[in-house]
Amino acid sequence: MTQTKDSPQGFAFALSAYVLWGFLPLYMKALADVPAAEVIAHRVIWSVPVAGLLLVWLGRTADFWAALRNPRMLGMGVVTAGLISLNWGIYVWSIQNGHALDAALGYYINPLVTVLVGAGLLGERLNRAQMAALVLAAAAVGVLTWDAGRLPVLALGMTATWAAYAYAKKQLPIGPNQGFMLEVTLLLPLALGYAGWLAAKGESHFLNGIAFYDWMLPAAGVVTAVPLILYANGAKLLRLSTIGILQYVSPTLIFLVAVLVFGEPFGWARMIAFPMIWAALAIYSLGMLRAARA
Repeated sequence: MTQTKDSPQGFAFALSAYVLWGFLPLYMKALADVPAAEVIAHRVIWSVPVAGLLLVWLGRTADFWAALRNPRMLGMGVVTAGLISLNWGIYVWSIQNGHALDAALGYYINPLVTVLVGAGLLGERLNRAQMAALVLAAAAVGVLTWDAGRLPVLALGMTATWAAYAYAKKQLPIGPNQGFMLEVTLLLPLALGYAGWLAAKGESHFLNGIAFYDWMLPAAGVVTAVPLILYANGAKLLRLSTIGILQYVSPTLIFLVAVLVFGEPFGWARMIAFPMIWAALAIYSLGMLRAARA
């Protein structure tokens, strides 16, 4: 059933999720000395108990165990797990290596690419506002490409993996909390294997005598699972148009952190491209709001 009214509780849940995602670069930057693959491994490992406890609390463990016994569900879970881990990897590497603005750009472009995926794969018709927004976004990417001499690979990689994940996740016939638990459970053997291999080589940052990492790496489970859980539960209590507007909170905060805290360069090309993206999103959002009112 489509949500037709906004709940204050849903708004608080969703806004909290987007704010936490917006400030997540501060956490990732603090782990800049830890390889991105190791950070991802700990995101998976420590998300499992957090997500598991939530399912126990909600009384939804039966759905999760049923999914584990369903070969088709497992296959779909493998696809979504692979896509989300790729997205995480690009994101963590971008933040750690001074490309937080690329991460912000990727999140800004994402809703427009999702519209394009809907048109290409699901046969959804594009209205004039969506067409204009896509043209502006493509022009912005063109400006960045011309300036750098190459495509903004990190931003487009984040967008592509998230759009593919969202599309695949939509086909997964299981609740969002159970789906997240399924994904991290499927990734857990690989994560544990990699973490164990690093420990055997003496290259692990966890339990290596530095208390900072012993606290920060397990916290990866909390910073990964909590916003996802808040978002999943908030989205159920909000209209799609409200979610569509709120999703710009996190890239805006990432943008501000990148420029004001990390001091990433904001050259002429970005001064042109980012306002073009913002204009595209404004056109897209106005069109979405008009459609919602209709």
